[in-house]
Amino acid sequence: MPLTTSAEAPLPVGEVSRLIGRWIDRLGAIWVEGQITQLSRRPGAGVVFMTLRDPSHDISVSVTCYRQTFDAVADLVTEGARVVVHAKPEWYAPRGQLSLRAAEIRPVGIGELLARLEQLKRSLAAEGLFAAERKRPLPFLPQLVGLVCGRASAAERDVLEVARRRWPAVRFEVRNVAVQGVHAVPQVVRAVRELDGLPEVDVIVVARGGGSVEDLLPFSDEQLVRAVAECRTPVVSAIGHEPDSPLLDLVADLRAATPTDAAKKVVPDVREELDRVHALRERALRCVRGVLEREERGLAHALARPVMEHPQRMVEERQAQVEALLARSRRVLGHLLDRADSELSHTHARVVALSPAATLERGYAVLQRADGTVVRSPGDVAGDEELRARVAAGAFTVRRVDGGGAGDRP
Repeated sequence: MPLTTSAEAPLPVGEVSRLIGRWIDRLGAIWVEGQITQLSRRPGAGVVFMTLRDPSHDISVSVTCYRQTFDAVADLVTEGARVVVHAKPEWYAPRGQLSLRAAEIRPVGIGELLARLEQLKRSLAAEGLFAAERKRPLPFLPQLVGLVCGRASAAERDVLEVARRRWPAVRFEVRNVAVQGVHAVPQVVRAVRELDGLPEVDVIVVARGGGSVEDLLPFSDEQLVRAVAECRTPVVSAIGHEPDSPLLDLVADLRAATPTDAAKKVVPDVREELDRVHALRERALRCVRGVLEREERGLAHALARPVMEHPQRMVEERQAQVEALLARSRRVLGHLLDRADSELSHTHARVVALSPAATLERGYAVLQRADGTVVRSPGDVAGDEELRARVAAGAFTVRRVDGGGAGDRP
């Protein structure tokens, strides 16, 4: 039933604690998984005290159990071990403290951990967090590299030394975190998000040396995988050695086999780049020389052609052709004119020979009446009719006289 309280009618602390205890007593037993961070086994005590912590969050709860319950797994369970506890929530009213009373403790074996990781891997892959199209390319030459690693660890030393040896001008923004244990996941997540929030950081490297499967479990945590998937900055995973494959390797934009390999993949080698530049320059010079030599050969070949050695030869040949055609046309025209002149002379001679004037020159005369008609027969002339006689030198008048001749009349 809801309680009715006010500033004038408050509940005492003991009553509130008693009511909370009554409500918790109604809860049944549950199975809880976590990592043991504190373990207290006092000699002669019948109860064992421990703290069970969530590896992914900064949350823990106290657990108590009878000694005989813990002795059943005492050889397998130590601080840092992952366990599954079947316990009932209890409320300690005098101090207002919640704890779990464990009736059974089961250590989580490697096989169970791997099975859970495989199930988590399939679930995250179905969401597309491991898809290849989500991978972002690394910058060719990062100006500032974010590094998440253990404090004074071999991984930090390897990354810094190898990277600076390859490119001395590279700068690092280092975040030292716990890389195993119950504090690893929240610290690594916080460091990754902090570096991703810095606009000057070009790439983030999460590095750790080798270790057991339990040591590398924080880098397969779902919270860390999702934090890396949300990053805007490219992330490189350099966890453990080549056989190690935490889920961070799958969600990162690039997986490096070792921290040293991560430094080689993130930062180019200045000597290799200089050699590549020199090789490209030599290749470019060879290409330019080849083009120039090819063009020079082509130019020499073009200049060696007759038309280029004697460019006026074509004009001279065309001039000779024109002169030849002109001479030929003149000859043809001369022949035509000569032939036409000859034909004209022959025609003129024939015309002259056949003309009436030529006949008159030979002593003949032409008689014409007054109307100009030519007399062709004596019968055409009447008696005493005047006729006009035309000879070569001129013309005169004659009259027909019957009886044997014609008389002249000047």
